Amino acid sequence: MKLGFVGLGIMGFPMAGHLQAAGHEVTVYNRTATKAQQWVQTYNGQQAASPLEAATDAQIVFLCVGDDDDVRSVVLGDNGIYAGASAGAVVVDHTTASADLARHLQCQAADRGLGFLDAPVSGGQAGAVNGALTIMVGGEQVSYDAALPVLQVYARRVRLLGPAGSGQLAKMVNQICIAGVVQGLAEALQFSQQAGLDSAAVIEVISQGAAQSWQMENRCETMLAAEYDHGFAVDWMRKDLSMVLSEAAGMGLELPVTALVDSFYEQVQAMGGGRWDTSSLLARMQAVADMNDLNDGAREND
Repeated sequence: MKLGFVGLGIMGFPMAGHLQAAGHEVTVYNRTATKAQQWVQTYNGQQAASPLEAATDAQIVFLCVGDDDDVRSVVLGDNGIYAGASAGAVVVDHTTASADLARHLQCQAADRGLGFLDAPVSGGQAGAVNGALTIMVGGEQVSYDAALPVLQVYARRVRLLGPAGSGQLAKMVNQICIAGVVQGLAEALQFSQQAGLDSAAVIEVISQGAAQSWQMENRCETMLAAEYDHGFAVDWMRKDLSMVLSEAAGMGLELPVTALVDSFYEQVQAMGGGRWDTSSLLARMQAVADMNDLNDGAREND
């Protein structure tokens, strides 16, 4: 198939690469042109000068950018995807964005004879590189059916969850779960260290039982080594949790754990860790403990 792909960040770059490697004809666009040039050199696809050009004649156009404003900038307007896409094409947005924006883009697409799917992903950079992402989809069945065989190129699980916006709402559920699990793992590691246990040995045992999680399996060792340059950045997580908390407020819901963990990530940002991955909650806890030790020492000296 002839495909367009807009946005070649740490996720989009390998995702678009999987499509080209699978035999599709992929044309890419990236705001920083050198990144698109690098992709072409790696995968032998085509580079477009604009989102419009990337969408021209494409049967499916994918995008994976930063936030709502980024989505609007590449989809709408005279040089946007919608301006270049032909009637009958399907636009698949892998960005984690708001459900309201997804609904708006669905309406705009329908007016132009286009299909639209909001399809945020989970699995991080490793999932994108390994072609093992989970994709949560909102939109119409006919558009989903058209896009599914292509989505399966870089996904291990794809599911249509309802009308436009449903994929974004499901991704919010995902982020709520991750926030609580990572904080729990950080607390567990700090507790085990303070108790004088071999934390790695403890995790090896409990990871075979009910405490097991993806975060435990994939982030425990790097957390113990204080390595926080893997996967999903704190800045991005705070963007996502802001949307979660806003959506929950509109429903009249309180999410106390999610709100608390969001405040902890705010503290990580204040420590200069905005680009650290989300497992850096342990670094915040260790910094708080170190500060408490200093305060206790100062009081003893007084």
